[in-house]
Amino acid sequence: MAEPNPRQYVPLTCHGHSRPVPHLSFSPLEKEDVYYMISACKDGNPMLRDGQTGDWIGTFLGHKGAVWQARLSPDASTAATASADFTAKVWDTHTGELLYILQHDHIVRAIAYPFDNSGMLATGGFEKKLRIFDLQEQKPSASPTSTNPTVIAPVTVETSRAFEIGEGAHKDAIKFIVWAMDPNVIITASGDTLRWFDLPSRRCVREAKLEGEIKSCELVNLAPAYSSPTDIGGGLPVLAVAAGKTAYFWGGKRAEDQIKQITLSHGIASVALDLRGRKFVVGEEPGTWARVYNWEDGNEIDVHKGHHGPIWSIAFSPDGNLYATGSEDGTIKMWKNCDGFYGLWRGGMSGSGSD
Repeated sequence: MAEPNPRQYVPLTCHGHSRPVPHLSFSPLEKEDVYYMISACKDGNPMLRDGQTGDWIGTFLGHKGAVWQARLSPDASTAATASADFTAKVWDTHTGELLYILQHDHIVRAIAYPFDNSGMLATGGFEKKLRIFDLQEQKPSASPTSTNPTVIAPVTVETSRAFEIGEGAHKDAIKFIVWAMDPNVIITASGDTLRWFDLPSRRCVREAKLEGEIKSCELVNLAPAYSSPTDIGGGLPVLAVAAGKTAYFWGGKRAEDQIKQITLSHGIASVALDLRGRKFVVGEEPGTWARVYNWEDGNEIDVHKGHHGPIWSIAFSPDGNLYATGSEDGTIKMWKNCDGFYGLWRGGMSGSGSD
């Protein structure tokens, strides 16, 4: 039973996509508390937005298939997208230009940057191979034309140029990749199994079989100015995973110390964690609602209605003051998670009900 809440906020709705939104993520915090949001979409056109307001900044055009995941680099200067067109692409976030085409032999489902290195990328997908690409080996160069003397020619990188990690370890498609705070550790979600890989040895060092197919697997962290040792995870990032009816949480620099697992009465399509506010948000499955639960006792404290399809992705902003939900219905909704003025919201209580 949801606890009664005072007057709550209408979420901001971001339109623009014409197909389902399987993934969204935020950039780290930039100067003056600026940050960005990027969304993947099955229409093949990932979009960049202002993270606080949801205002559209630009669309990256060039994929010839669904885009399954999209992430921003640690310095927010580039964006990486994973697509069904057998490529991952890297884009300049300031100009929208395509910088790199990372060739694959099958659908690319997952992509990840290291915590503090914008020149490396990990990819995975239906090939069942975890690969690392070093983007610093070859830089895009200007390719002048008669109409534009500064146009950039993207670099095409073949799979043979990448490093494969944990050869033969995956039995199913890789759906998610997380680079731990420790740059030598990468975690993958494939089928119902999480795997931890040690990069120096290129070996799988740990496996965890979960309750069902993993639907969501993300590293949750707050910007240093907003994090505290009293947060969930003690001020370090927390790995939040949804499988079956259970939400799992791992902490530590290698994201391998299990903090908690909470089993709910319904399936979970996605999960995100409010480290400071000590609650977690899930997309129910089946269903179209986001449900908010108390971290300590697992009691439901709020329900967010408004989407018209399953919620496949949930992410908190780097300051923790809002979270966004991406849905099968092709929209993104942004939910206020603080008191007072913030972004396009006026002051008052945080949260959002059935608007």
